[in-house]
Amino acid sequence: MAQARISVDPDRPIGEIHRRLYGSFVEHMGRCVYTGIFEPGHPAADEHGLRQDVMELVRELGVTTVRYPGGNFVSNYRWEDGVGPVAERPRRLELAWHTTEPNTFGTDEFMEWCRQADIEPMMAINLGTRGETEAVELLDYVNGTASTQVSDRRRANGHPEPYGVRMWCLGNEMDGPWQVGHKNAEDYAYLALSTARAMRMVDSGLELVACGSAAWEMPTFGDWERTVLDLAYDEVDYISLHRYVDPGTQDRASFLAAGVDLDRFIEGVIATADAVGAKHRSDKKIMLSVDEWNVWRLSEWTAIEGTFDPDDWPEAAPRIEDRYTGADALVVGGLLISLLRHADRVKAAAQAQLVNVIAPIMTERGGRAWRQTIFHPFAIASRIARGRAYDAVVASPRTPTERFGEVDALDAVVTWDEDSSTGSLLALNRSLDEPVELSAALGGLGVSRVSGARIIAPTDLDAVNTADEPEAVVPVPHEVDLVDGLATTVLPPASWLAVELA
Repeated sequence: MAQARISVDPDRPIGEIHRRLYGSFVEHMGRCVYTGIFEPGHPAADEHGLRQDVMELVRELGVTTVRYPGGNFVSNYRWEDGVGPVAERPRRLELAWHTTEPNTFGTDEFMEWCRQADIEPMMAINLGTRGETEAVELLDYVNGTASTQVSDRRRANGHPEPYGVRMWCLGNEMDGPWQVGHKNAEDYAYLALSTARAMRMVDSGLELVACGSAAWEMPTFGDWERTVLDLAYDEVDYISLHRYVDPGTQDRASFLAAGVDLDRFIEGVIATADAVGAKHRSDKKIMLSVDEWNVWRLSEWTAIEGTFDPDDWPEAAPRIEDRYTGADALVVGGLLISLLRHADRVKAAAQAQLVNVIAPIMTERGGRAWRQTIFHPFAIASRIARGRAYDAVVASPRTPTERFGEVDALDAVVTWDEDSSTGSLLALNRSLDEPVELSAALGGLGVSRVSGARIIAPTDLDAVNTADEPEAVVPVPHEVDLVDGLATTVLPPASWLAVELA
């Protein structure tokens, strides 16, 4: 049997794991909001129309922060449409996803949902069709403490206290020609800079995210980040990157190695940001916000994207409701390992999206809610992988892929929280046909026992969870031995393991 070894130097942590790394994303797209988190009249809805069956699953998932309201949606969004008496809110054409937006759910409803879910809101502002004035007015509505026309409007709408949102995204995917208000790098950089300066005049303590490239395949990648940061370095705190992995465009072995791709993307953005920082002779480090990431059968979406009836603008029409497989769950587990491995610079992340739209949670209109396969690795990691991330030095057999050549069969990361004396080992066996015997030397961290271990090892990598069969793919207990700080176990082919350490 192939053998892999892990060693950890307790004196060389990667960095603190920010709670925002376990974020998610709610966009006015498809059924994410309407019949997802919000469905007045549903048997499980409260007086605000918020589905409490979904709320329970969100809490179980362990989401810490949510980016809202988009996404492509935000680049044509008038935030004023979504506040005030519901009966007076206008219906609008929603250009990004070719639907009608009823605006019955807006900023105040989202903040109430965040309050109930104990989630930190991350707000995105429209820099596609709007600019500095509208951004400052939204900031005043959300956080304003002075008596102004805008903040008084929030009070008149029944919300006397400011919401205190700290993190704000300066637009969305502005390098993408699909984006309403798409701009070149220079035009976006000047708008982001002037908007950031205006917002900081209201509140100097905000954390601001500049748009990076929507994907590293974009022809603008690298030059875009360099141009934006060269102008806005002193005014922004984060640069964003988005990564979707499409299983339909690669062999399965490459798909399971998607973390290799994410690692390269993250490290490329870090290198670009640090080069700009060196040019500016700055001690400041720009952090990364991976505020959209997931598995997405993008090739299926692009095949139908241009086929919508120009005279038909449905409301809350289904959009990209991917049904996730056992293989998808393994890849999500691997992407989480990659994010944790860069915990020194990735200080925010948002799995996209939360409900129905390429989501870990699915619902029926008026009916049931259930966990997709990708729910499980996220829920486990968000619960046990806290504190500091440590670079797991892996000596592993290699496995072949068409896209990346030979890669390590075993990918892993170790975390340890000194305050609670608990930690985790997350490991992915990327090999489709070979088990791996694993030994991990963890005693240097103070590990003395394994308090639990669960594994996702689907017998059918194409199995999906449905409302009728919601547990086709679930984590199951797994045996891990620990003697004198050395943990040993066997990972079956194509499996993701989470070990709780204490």
